[in-house]
Amino acid sequence: MTAGHPPPLAPVVALAGVLADVAYTLAAGRLRRRGDGWPRWRDGAFGTGVALLLWGWCGPLPGGPFTEHSARHLLVGMAAPVLLVLARPLALTLRNLPPGGPRRALLSVAHSRTAGWLLLPPLAAALHIGGAWALYGTGLMSVTHHHPPLDLLVHLHMVAAGLLFGFAVCQLDPVRRRRSLPLRAGTLLLAGAAHAVLAKGLYAAGPPGTAFTAGDLHTGAQLMYYGGDAVELLLAAALAAQWYAATGRRYARGPARGGHGAGLRVQRPRA
Repeated sequence: MTAGHPPPLAPVVALAGVLADVAYTLAAGRLRRRGDGWPRWRDGAFGTGVALLLWGWCGPLPGGPFTEHSARHLLVGMAAPVLLVLARPLALTLRNLPPGGPRRALLSVAHSRTAGWLLLPPLAAALHIGGAWALYGTGLMSVTHHHPPLDLLVHLHMVAAGLLFGFAVCQLDPVRRRRSLPLRAGTLLLAGAAHAVLAKGLYAAGPPGTAFTAGDLHTGAQLMYYGGDAVELLLAAALAAQWYAATGRRYARGPARGGHGAGLRVQRPRA
């Protein structure tokens, strides 16, 4: 990502973001009008995710060049993708499409072997965190400053990898195979640790080929460190909510239905 100015194609990204938010709002409203349940907080999550993405891609951000860059990295590659994933756009699209070719085609992609491999949590984490390590641990960041097309590709990778990682960890939408909660939680823990180590390394020394002031470097690294923690806590909360929905409520209702010892049995959630 280029430090000090917005990435390329900001007007195009802004238009695409606004259109996506309008389409989501209309689709959610259509479900509610026909009597289907769709929580309104998901509308808010999607709208906030789009707003953060547009702010990180198009808007001016405070601080020095590296602090500004870190804020863009946090908004575009981490915070916005997680909120978009929590809004479950794939499920919303499938529930709006009538039975037929387009719906079958979308389901076939979601259930394909390729999608299954890409949504394997360790692989998604490697693409997400590995991309950040490649950007900051090599001379790539300094090169993007002089090559706008490469800068655009880096930004697109950040968004795509952030979305993929969010989908792989949360797995809220219909996918080929839902991975276990322990695997997803362990992957999130390791990815968070890798991101924290990267931020600490940047606090000590900037990316190769760059020259930032010590104060700017420290502020940007701290923003990356603590901001990353906040996003990872949000993902952890989503996993905890899934675990509770799958086991906690049945466990809590067990004694009331079956007397002593009924609460010891945890039923498997229905598919």
